[in-house]
Amino acid sequence: MILATFIALFFSLSAYTDNQGREDQPLSVPHLKKSVMEAKDVPALLDAEEVPFTTIGCVNWSAYPYKPEAQFRIAHADSLIFIHYRVSEECVAALATDGGAVFKDACCEFFIMPADDGIYYNFETNCIGSLLLEEGIGKGALRSAAPKQVLSLVRRWASLGTQTFSLRQEPTTWELTLIIPVEAFFRHQLTSLSGRTMRANFYKCGNGLCQRHYLSWQPIRTPNPDFHQSAYFGTLMFQP
Repeated sequence: MILATFIALFFSLSAYTDNQGREDQPLSVPHLKKSVMEAKDVPALLDAEEVPFTTIGCVNWSAYPYKPEAQFRIAHADSLIFIHYRVSEECVAALATDGGAVFKDACCEFFIMPADDGIYYNFETNCIGSLLLEEGIGKGALRSAAPKQVLSLVRRWASLGTQTFSLRQEPTTWELTLIIPVEAFFRHQLTSLSGRTMRANFYKCGNGLCQRHYLSWQPIRTPNPDFHQSAYFGTLMFQP
C-alpha cells in the first residue's frame, strides 16, 4: 500500500509535462445526452453528438517509423465509456481471441488510471474485437488479468467481423468500438464518471505485422517501446 501510494504521488507530480517541457493538454470527454446499449450503434451516436476524432500519431521510437493512420474518439454516459477507433494500415492480422496476445495483431489500446493509487487498466483490442484486459501498477508480473465475466461486460463491434484470420498484406481500413461500463474497473468501486479527472493514453500497435509499429496519443520518452509508462499518460476530463 505504501509503495502504491508513493507511485501514485510520483505520477501526479511528474506526468503533467513531458521530457521536453510541454504541458499536458487535457482532453475533455463529453457527457452524452443519449446512450446506446449495442457497440455497433456507437459511431452513429457519436456522429449525432458531434464528438470529434483525435489522432494517435506519436512515433516515439526511430527504429519503428511506420505510421498508419489511427484515430479515436471518446465520450461517456455517466456509467459507460464509449470509444470509437478508426484505422488505415498496410497490413492486418487477427489471430488472438479474448485474453490472448492481441498486441501482435492489428490492435488499438486504451490504458487508464481511474484513481490516484497507481493502478491502471489496459484495454487492448484487436481489429476483430478480441480483448485483453488487465490491471496493476506496472507491467508483467505486477498485472492481474480480468475474470472472464468482466471481459464479457465490455461490449465490442468491429467492422472486420469477429472471426480470426491470418496476415493480410493489403491496405485495410477498419473501425472498432467499445462500450466500457464502470464495472470493468474491477479493482475499484466506481459508480459515476461525471466530473472525474483520470490519467490515460491511447495506442496503436502491431507487434506481429509486416510493418511493426508503436504509436501513442501522448508521447513516451523511453529508449525502447513500452506502453506501460503511466508517468506519460495524458489527462481525460469527464464532463459532468
